[in-house]
Amino acid sequence: MKIPLTAYWVVVLMGLGCTRSQFLNARPSSTLVIPKTIPELQALIDSYYMNETPALSETSTDDYIITDANVFKSLSIKDQNTYIWAKDIFNGQGNDPDWNEMYQNVLASNVILDQLGVVERNTSNASDWDNIKGAALFVRAYQFWNLAQVFAPPYDSSTAAGDLGISVRLTSDINAPITRASVKDTYSQIIDDLEVSTSLLPSNFSSTFRNRPSKPAAFALLARVFLSMRAYAQAYLYADSALQLYSTLMNFNSNTTTTSIPFSNTNPEVLYQSNIIQTEQVLYHLRFQLPGYTVDTNLYKSYSPNDLRAYFYFTPKPTNIFVKSGYSGNAYIFTGLATDEVYLMRSESAARTGNTAVAINDLNTLLATRYKTGTFTPYVGLSPTDLLAVILVERRKELYLRGMRWTDLRRFNKEGAGIVLTRSLGGSIYTLQPNSNFYMLPIPPDVIGIPQNPR
Repeated sequence: MKIPLTAYWVVVLMGLGCTRSQFLNARPSSTLVIPKTIPELQALIDSYYMNETPALSETSTDDYIITDANVFKSLSIKDQNTYIWAKDIFNGQGNDPDWNEMYQNVLASNVILDQLGVVERNTSNASDWDNIKGAALFVRAYQFWNLAQVFAPPYDSSTAAGDLGISVRLTSDINAPITRASVKDTYSQIIDDLEVSTSLLPSNFSSTFRNRPSKPAAFALLARVFLSMRAYAQAYLYADSALQLYSTLMNFNSNTTTTSIPFSNTNPEVLYQSNIIQTEQVLYHLRFQLPGYTVDTNLYKSYSPNDLRAYFYFTPKPTNIFVKSGYSGNAYIFTGLATDEVYLMRSESAARTGNTAVAINDLNTLLATRYKTGTFTPYVGLSPTDLLAVILVERRKELYLRGMRWTDLRRFNKEGAGIVLTRSLGGSIYTLQPNSNFYMLPIPPDVIGIPQNPR
């Protein structure tokens, strides 16, 4: 369940930003009402803006293809440039939602944390007070991590201390300096926020309010963060912690594959609901089956006839392959946390750290719920190298259009995978080379005070 941002909260958040440097140096206007009570702070946490994630990274991936040059030309300049990995994607245009909305969420989180400092924690509100603080820390960490995937280089332990990360804003005070932290400090703050949140958030979560963070979701996000850092031992520990608290998988055989919305809005696998920002064009055109877009046919053909994911995720047409409704049972493109991803994270991390028994068991447990009943043959006796290769293939197939492909490409290429992305459009060929600077997108041109990314 998502609660819309009411007019009251719109006014509050308008007072938090919209200067030339956007949400980096904004603060509440003293003439506006600021949330001060536990219910008001909870309402801010529950607003749907708090659960949106960037689009530019997913738009840059090989998850889809634009097949019609005229359709391409009809897109905004930013989307055209992002699709072909142009040097300047913004063409001088500012007010970018990938940057603004994520920092809006960071700012709202900071307002909540600042206001909690003046709301007395007592015996009557202690549980709610802790939950709200944990949720605000979770959202801030989540958006810092999302921003780092788009606007900072991939984590590399040998260079992280010197690489430029993002602006890590920890207060709503306009007088706080605006700087760009190192990648190491960026990730350290993300981890610190999440570790504190795990001590505050509830172990159980509401099936109605999947947009509210919980302890299992915080553990799952920590696993995702460490996986992106290629710190596989830590990723394993946090994925395991998440699954110890909640490990439900949905058997795809229990749902029909013929409907355009095969998933329910109470999908039991969802730990935390979030979606790609609704202002995004390209991916939602693919989702709403507009002509000129298609899923990569090679990816589609990689699903076996007995693999129900092919029917749950896609709608094949004579000339195009389209995407069905979101994983959380609505029109939005799901980027949140779910148990299927956690199983895959624990499986991959186990395989990479020598625990093949757990790795293969998690893989088989997941896939048994994805194939037609009685058709899946469990994997046995795979070498460590072959096992990891199978896990990564299944990760690609399971997490299609879930906002993870860009991060995976960045870390795989850091490990020497050598994946070259290629676009063919209107007789021109465009490529994105492994470990290119173009794997971090430029800072929007109207953001001032911090260094630009090299292109």
